[in-house]
Amino acid sequence: MARMRIHKEGYRIILTTLLISLMIIIALDAFFPIQTVVHYLIYTILTVFFFLVLRFFRIPERTMMSHPDVILCPADGTIVAIEEVEENEYFKDKRRQVSIFMSPNNVHVNLYPISGKIVYTNYWPGSFLVAWHPKSSSENERHTVVIENKYHGAVMVRQVAGAVARRIVCYARTNERINQGYELGFIKFGSRVDLFIPLSATIAVKLDEKVKGGITLIGKF
Repeated sequence: MARMRIHKEGYRIILTTLLISLMIIIALDAFFPIQTVVHYLIYTILTVFFFLVLRFFRIPERTMMSHPDVILCPADGTIVAIEEVEENEYFKDKRRQVSIFMSPNNVHVNLYPISGKIVYTNYWPGSFLVAWHPKSSSENERHTVVIENKYHGAVMVRQVAGAVARRIVCYARTNERINQGYELGFIKFGSRVDLFIPLSATIAVKLDEKVKGGITLIGKF
């Protein structure tokens, strides 16, 4: 069985959830000491909720793929968009956008798709449209990172908040050199990650395909 650990971003939320659950149980038993079906139902609901929160912050042990000529998937989820777009934030030209929707059931850690130097990073406040909405990439709260690779050019990764996910964590720092597959950040309780890659890159995924961060090949330069 593969080993699994809990991401550091979840420590406070997990502990808070546990303490609140215990307080509810203690108060329930203090005011209503006679055990009933309602007691057992509440115990079950609290236990299930706690383990769901725990699951949100899991990081399974994986053997990451790594190759200088490929673009790795930055997140677990489902491919919801593959299209040519005009990227106006940084490149100011046409790029191919590949978008990955992360459900609450997915692993939520985000990874760098290529190795290189971080040349741009910016946080944008915004709305909280559902993550699969076409305008979520440009109107929702988001964090954009551009990685420049000296052999293949630049790739943009955009973490996008959604209707449920209201907390984007990004570890990227401008001028930092990073390696493919390393942690870029975390989106709490799922959302969306967009990739903007050169039009010359070959796409290796298709719409509605289930993908895994650090394992699935998104494309090749």
